[in-house]
Amino acid sequence: MTIKEKSPVLEHQSLELLNQAVAIMEESFSEANLPSFDSSLDDEETKRLQSVLTEVAIRLKDNFPYPHPLYAGQMIKPPHAVARLAYTLALWFNPNNHALDGGRASSVMEKEAVANLASMLGFNTHLGHLTSGGTMANLEALWVADRLHPGKIIVASSQAHYTHSRISEVLKIPFKSVPVDANARMDVQELEAMLKSNDIGTVVVTTGTTATGSVDPVIQIIELQRKYKFRIHIDAAYGGYFKLAENLSEHARLVFDALHQADSIVIDPHKHGLQPYGCGCVLFKDPSVGQLYKHDSPYTYFSSNDLHLGEISLECSRAGASAVALWATQKFLPMEKNSLFAKNISTCHKSAIDFYQKLMHDERFVVPFEPELDIVVFAIKDKSASASSLKAKEIFAKAAESGLHLALANLPAELFKNKMPDINWDQDTITCLRSCLMKPEHQEWLPEIWGILTNSVLRNS
Repeated sequence: MTIKEKSPVLEHQSLELLNQAVAIMEESFSEANLPSFDSSLDDEETKRLQSVLTEVAIRLKDNFPYPHPLYAGQMIKPPHAVARLAYTLALWFNPNNHALDGGRASSVMEKEAVANLASMLGFNTHLGHLTSGGTMANLEALWVADRLHPGKIIVASSQAHYTHSRISEVLKIPFKSVPVDANARMDVQELEAMLKSNDIGTVVVTTGTTATGSVDPVIQIIELQRKYKFRIHIDAAYGGYFKLAENLSEHARLVFDALHQADSIVIDPHKHGLQPYGCGCVLFKDPSVGQLYKHDSPYTYFSSNDLHLGEISLECSRAGASAVALWATQKFLPMEKNSLFAKNISTCHKSAIDFYQKLMHDERFVVPFEPELDIVVFAIKDKSASASSLKAKEIFAKAAESGLHLALANLPAELFKNKMPDINWDQDTITCLRSCLMKPEHQEWLPEIWGILTNSVLRNS
């Protein structure tokens, strides 16, 4: 089917499979020999339900077209059908994975799914669990880091996600930012200069920054760790699944092959892992950090002698449905090398490289560096940084009018000065256009994306 042919954007044929699966779950109540209990809706409730759902659907029409390939703005990737269905199935039980008392089957599925992620990232031993997202996962990693190096500073690059400085403030941990190099990666020389003070306990390494998709130099940071004895926490919330990609640059390949040397890693299945939002994961290489979580709960840990997930987690109630959805997705799409899942990740990177090549050969655009994952940032040539920034915003709006949704990013002028030496740098930042080509379908739609972008530039001339 060509991209010009009309077809449903929102997949819904798979909903027919739900009734069959619900019927199988219903058997558990018959097997338990429970008294009859009628939970069906009466006619009046059904009519009201239909009315409310119709209103919800109408309200949700006020959205950007996130599932469509012409949406290439923020890091929003539609969950796979298997994740949507498995998540929905679990909601009939609404399990709570804090304790086995509230999420027996889903807790086991979580442990299996998390072990799968740990294996993918290269951990031979691990302690970990799912979280409500990357922020909570990073909070746990930094909390553990502070317990092991109390009072010592946590550092991350100036392009790392703002969550690290915010979390450090919440946890009352001193935090410092490390400048970046011309590729928006943590500057290793600047880092070592800071390490010489011997007051840094943890270095946060980002493998896929939010704004530019840059991959910090893990190999060099590991070498510094041997000299200065700090913890390495890797924020792979966005980029973790690129461990499976087969077409990365030499730098990125070396980085992802070295992830297993970190002390802790965060990855977000609700990004490239095809999950609904509310699914992050934190992993520790040394399982003994579990003793730091030790606490008493007088009413939730009595149904099993096995380890409850709440005993190795700062969160209490957590959606067991997230674990069920991830487990099902990993069964349907094995997350291993040479799999369909891995090939789709590679395709996302190829889309970014192809888009980068088009931009590089068009004198109207300036690209600071080659994309390392699937995020491409580019500026518009003009006489000054402020004029370029204004034009980027105008093109952003015109592209959206034509159905192409990009994002805007304010980046440091230093990332562009070598590429744009002749313009007037009348401000310290420049507003760029940013594309996040995280759907495999973006590869097929690149001609359409390019056509709308270049036409939007012409309309803005």
